[in-house]
Amino acid sequence: MENYAIILVLLGLMVILSTLADKIKISSPIVLILAGIAVGYIPGMPIIEIESEIVFLLFLPPLLYDASFKIHWPEFKANIYTISGLAFSLVFITTLGIAVVSYYVIPGMSWPLAFVLGAILAPTDAVAALNITKGMKLSSLTNTVLEGESLLNDASALVAFKFALAALGGTAFVFWDATLSFVILLAGGFFIGILFSKLLGFLLKLMRENNIAVLSLVLLSPFVLYLIAEHFHTSGVIAVVTLGFSLSRLSAVRFPERLKVQSENIWDMITFLLNGLIFILIGLELPIVVKKLSTDQLWIYGMYGFVITLTALILRTLSVFTQRRRLYKAFRNGKDGKRKRNIPESILLSVQESMIISWSGMRGIISLALAIGLPHILHNGAPFPMKNDIIYITSVVVLLTIVGQGLLLPFIAKPKN
Repeated sequence: MENYAIILVLLGLMVILSTLADKIKISSPIVLILAGIAVGYIPGMPIIEIESEIVFLLFLPPLLYDASFKIHWPEFKANIYTISGLAFSLVFITTLGIAVVSYYVIPGMSWPLAFVLGAILAPTDAVAALNITKGMKLSSLTNTVLEGESLLNDASALVAFKFALAALGGTAFVFWDATLSFVILLAGGFFIGILFSKLLGFLLKLMRENNIAVLSLVLLSPFVLYLIAEHFHTSGVIAVVTLGFSLSRLSAVRFPERLKVQSENIWDMITFLLNGLIFILIGLELPIVVKKLSTDQLWIYGMYGFVITLTALILRTLSVFTQRRRLYKAFRNGKDGKRKRNIPESILLSVQESMIISWSGMRGIISLALAIGLPHILHNGAPFPMKNDIIYITSVVVLLTIVGQGLLLPFIAKPKN
């Protein structure tokens, strides 16, 4: 009951601070995280730790569904090559890059443990980036790429995390097995998402005269689908995203205008509350983990977090600009008749758009949930090594990317005269 009351107070504080952030022209994620840190240091404040299961079951499904429902499908489809490169290839490259740096920089870090840390910090939180860039008048192309990446990259990061954790427990890593598992997870999630969408569409057709029943069913669907997909060991992320795409197309044709407005208002309120609460909870985690480490460890591991943040930023920038070069090369070949399929000029990234996308690689609630959800005991019975260290490093990287990069992002996104 005490934690329930605290959550209600935090939600009220979040609404007030979000309004204040708009007034003072500072991005709300930055204000909310700093407020969470301050609240965490209030004497006598009860400890509120993020439960990884709560994040994946309560926060992830509705946010993924809402983002996939609202994204512009033709633009998403046109930019799928860029989006998939960031959501899949870059996640694995970042996992590898962070693992290498961690192994050689952090004392006592084994290769399996380094890969666990790499997988934890590989997925970006485009929700944070889009909240920070809100009002900056980003191009439609930039928004589509960032939103599309956020819809898909959690799936690849969770697969990388699963195999890294298994390797730490003594299971040998087999490349073909990992690749096959990844394909099955994605294909299975897509298949279950399609089946569920068809069933939901049939039920909605039967209930179309009852607006409350329709809205209630739509509201529950991402939670139920996520659980079903995870139960069958497929990707709940891909299943929910597939559902969002399917219902978006269905609503455009079948839903009356009044129902669309009601649904949009409900989901806007839900995502506003969940997003705000996420950033406050991120801030609350820092005081908790700080108490578990010595002063020397805090400074040393803080530096490790800075090095890892820099590594991830460099890898992302190289990947984005490499993709930009490939797109321009393909576009020129298409104009010269050297390529059968023409690349539309509308998907070509400018230098500024590439910089914004590169700088928007922020880490957030998924990384923290993975770190906090690490088991205390491995499958072989040994205690999990360096768990508090990993949680603190993850917290540092999350803060550096959201607050540090977030404060500088408006200057990068500022229109050139």
